Amino acid sequence: MVKIIGIDPGLAATGIGLASGTGFKVDSYSFGSIDTSKDTALPSRLDEIFVKILDILKDENPDIMVVEDVFSMEKYPKSGITLGKVSGVILLAGFQAGLPVMEVSVREAKQVITGNGNASKIQLEKSVRHLLNHPVPIRPNHSSDALALALIGLFRYENELLFKTGTSARQKNIK
Repeated sequence: MVKIIGIDPGLAATGIGLASGTGFKVDSYSFGSIDTSKDTALPSRLDEIFVKILDILKDENPDIMVVEDVFSMEKYPKSGITLGKVSGVILLAGFQAGLPVMEVSVREAKQVITGNGNASKIQLEKSVRHLLNHPVPIRPNHSSDALALALIGLFRYENELLFKTGTSARQKNIK
């Protein structure tokens, strides 16, 4: 059995999803988010996300970390830059924890989980809920997105060589 952590980077709310199992069989899962206050300075918010991610990685000891790849909308370039900063501290936390890290685009995550790369956030959440047989909506939405990433990592764990791209002492444990 493997444990995968999925992370959906966000400055106000970073989604966290954990899934354990083998192949397409999910034995357990959990989710939540790291929330930061808009009234706090950016460096402090980034530090808070970094420290909390490191704590979760130490407590949960996942085998792999799957992070949503950063994207930027032409209309809001500053948001993309900020998201890149958040993603950077998350990737650094994964590296410092010695984890292989895989980045997955939003479109790819939607394609894998729903069968439609253009699916809405609502469709993605419903598909994640269906795959987990979770009876109620998964909130906050960032948590659902993070769970989708964790599921992708779980589904691909034994079949993908993508995980070899991470620099980690734990790589030798990956099949």
